[in-house]
Amino acid sequence: MSLLTRTDGAHATRTGRASTAVAVGFLTLAACYMLLPVYWLLVAATKSQGDLVESPGLRPAHWHLGANLAALFRQQDGVYARWLLNSLLYAGAGAAVATALSAAAGYALAKYRFAGRELLFSVILGGVLVPATALALPLFLMFAEVDATNTFWSVFLPSVVSPFGVYLSRVFAAASVPDEVIEAARMDGAGELRIFTGIGLRMMSPALVTVFLFQFVVIWNNFLLPLVMLQDDDLYPVTLGLYTWQTQTSRLPVLQSLTIVGALVSVVPIVLTFLLLQRYWRAGLSAGAVK
Repeated sequence: MSLLTRTDGAHATRTGRASTAVAVGFLTLAACYMLLPVYWLLVAATKSQGDLVESPGLRPAHWHLGANLAALFRQQDGVYARWLLNSLLYAGAGAAVATALSAAAGYALAKYRFAGRELLFSVILGGVLVPATALALPLFLMFAEVDATNTFWSVFLPSVVSPFGVYLSRVFAAASVPDEVIEAARMDGAGELRIFTGIGLRMMSPALVTVFLFQFVVIWNNFLLPLVMLQDDDLYPVTLGLYTWQTQTSRLPVLQSLTIVGALVSVVPIVLTFLLLQRYWRAGLSAGAVK
C-alpha cells in the first residue's frame, strides 16, 4: 500500500512538472510573439534611412539613434514636441478628470438609493459595449453644430467620459467602502462630501489608479476622434501626427525613419506613467487588504 502511494505521488509530481513546463513554454512563446514588434521598433529606431531599407529588419546595424532623435525634434520646426505635449495634455488632464467623474458617479451608484438607479447603471453598461469608432461621427456632428470642431475641446471633452471607469468605480466602492463606516461618519457629523473625499476616495484608491491608467492609455492611443475633429496640425496628438508623416513617406522617404523613432519615443510616457503609479497601486491594494 505504501509502495502504491509513493508510486502515485511520484507520478503526480512528474505530471505536475510536465504541465508546468508546458505552461511556461507556451507563455514564453506568447511573450516572445508579443515582444517581437517592440524589439523590431527598438532596432529600427537605431538605423539610418539607408540601413532601414537595406538591412534585415531584426538585425542591428550602425547606431544612429542620437542622430535620429535630433532629426525628429528638428523636423518642421520641432512640431513633434508640440504633438507630444498635446498628447500629454489630452491624456493627462483627460484621464484625471475622467477618474474624478468616474469616482463620484460610481460611489453615488453604489452607496445611494434613488429612483432609476439600476436603469442608469444599465445605460452605463451599454456605453461600455459601444465601440468608440461608432461615436466618432455623431460627436463630430454635435461639435459642428456649435462650431467647436478643430479645437482642443473637441478632443478633450469626449475623453473625460469613461463608462468603464464608472462601472469599475461602482463595483469597487460597493466592495471596499463599508456602509458601517459611512454611517459612523454621519453620526460624527461629517457631511456627504466630506465622507466621499475623506473616506470613499481613500478606500477606492486602487480602483482609481486603475481607471486613470486605462483612460490615460485609451486617450493616448486615440486616433479616429482627432482624425475626424482636427485640421490644424498644431492641435494634433502624437498618433495623428505620426500618421500624417507616414502618409508622406513615398514623397519624403526620410519621414519613414522619423516615424519609427517618433513611435518609440511615444511609448516612453506610457511606460513612465505605469512605473510611477505602480507603487501607489500596490500600496492601495495592501491598505485595502489590511482594512
